Amino acid sequence: MGQQVYQHTLPNGLVLLAERMAHVRSAAINFLVPAGSVFDPPGKLGAGSVLAGMITRGAGDRDSRELSLALDNLGVDRGESVGPINIRFGGSTLARNVPATLDIYADILLRPHLPAEELEAVQALALQDIQSLEDSPQTKVLVELRRRYYPPPLNKDRRGRAEDIEGLTIDAVKSHCRRFIRPNGAILSVAGNIEWEPLKAQVERLFSSWESGETMEPIPEPHEPKSTHVEKDTQQTQIAFAYRSAPIQHPDYFAARAAEGVLSGGMSARLFTEVREKRGLCYHVSVGYESYRDRATMIGYAGTSSDRAQQTLDVTFSELRKLKDGVTEDEIDRVKAGLKSSLIMAEESTGARAGTIASDWYYLGRIRTFDEIQSAIDALTPAAVLGYLERFPVQDVTLVTLGPEPLTLPA
Repeated sequence: MGQQVYQHTLPNGLVLLAERMAHVRSAAINFLVPAGSVFDPPGKLGAGSVLAGMITRGAGDRDSRELSLALDNLGVDRGESVGPINIRFGGSTLARNVPATLDIYADILLRPHLPAEELEAVQALALQDIQSLEDSPQTKVLVELRRRYYPPPLNKDRRGRAEDIEGLTIDAVKSHCRRFIRPNGAILSVAGNIEWEPLKAQVERLFSSWESGETMEPIPEPHEPKSTHVEKDTQQTQIAFAYRSAPIQHPDYFAARAAEGVLSGGMSARLFTEVREKRGLCYHVSVGYESYRDRATMIGYAGTSSDRAQQTLDVTFSELRKLKDGVTEDEIDRVKAGLKSSLIMAEESTGARAGTIASDWYYLGRIRTFDEIQSAIDALTPAAVLGYLERFPVQDVTLVTLGPEPLTLPA
């Protein structure tokens, strides 16, 4: 499959990536700006999320309503999201509307209004997001797990703290914007039926005046992960756990994804089959992979009735540890089919491609080709998964439970 992928770095540090997809009529625009929750200052946890909610409420010559109307008139399916490292801005539209959409996003990033009269409404939404954790025990237990497993500042939750959100002033939000909405470290990725040279020229015209700022990388502090129990009077127990895996740039990365797939890749995966179907122990059980640049983690979750919680945990870990005793060719073939299916479907989505090329650049400093990824998937074998498990065994597990009684991690 031929890919046309382009890259250009502006003098201020903004990286422009583009993939031409001539067979589609749409295009997706994806900005990654290093202003995520790890950069929230002490006493202002949640500042990034409030800024993400404020930044589209008027920019350039448009007030909040005019800005929303302009994007709606272009048919932009848009959104903003706050991750640990980056805030993501962008959306998808018809390819012919990309130039006009970029004009608007240049205003949003370089000339946001951040109107004082909008702050209270954004704060109210942020506080509701925090309060909603009490109604979502699965989300809450995973937040508590990451808070205890990852070192500061990687353990900060994007929602922040209610008292910090309530104390934010418009001057603090504007200061946060000036400091962290900057081109150095930012990535703009575009995928769809676009022409490279006109796109590059427009991006240079729109964003060359964007002033670079202080380059910051999160520096993890010394930290010892700690298991805990969060007591809650409920008939259900939420179980979350974490252990080390291979980062995305590690040679074992695809073997790690294969191990994830054997355990949790659909209704024929081991955890679903052994814990849920055969024994009926829980309504949900899964393991998922997540990565930073320098570290990666397997995050596990199970939700069950409290009287079956310890048995659920015991059987889940029995399956995790059995993996080192061997995986079958059939399991690897199933995982390969799933990975290839995801790869092919992503190739047909402009939004997925814009996200993927930005992610590749962020993690690897280059863009992997379709053929490279497919070759890595084809090379997966049971032996490769066992080699990964020897180097990254299920050990030093951090366990967080939420419910009426604590559980004991199996020896």
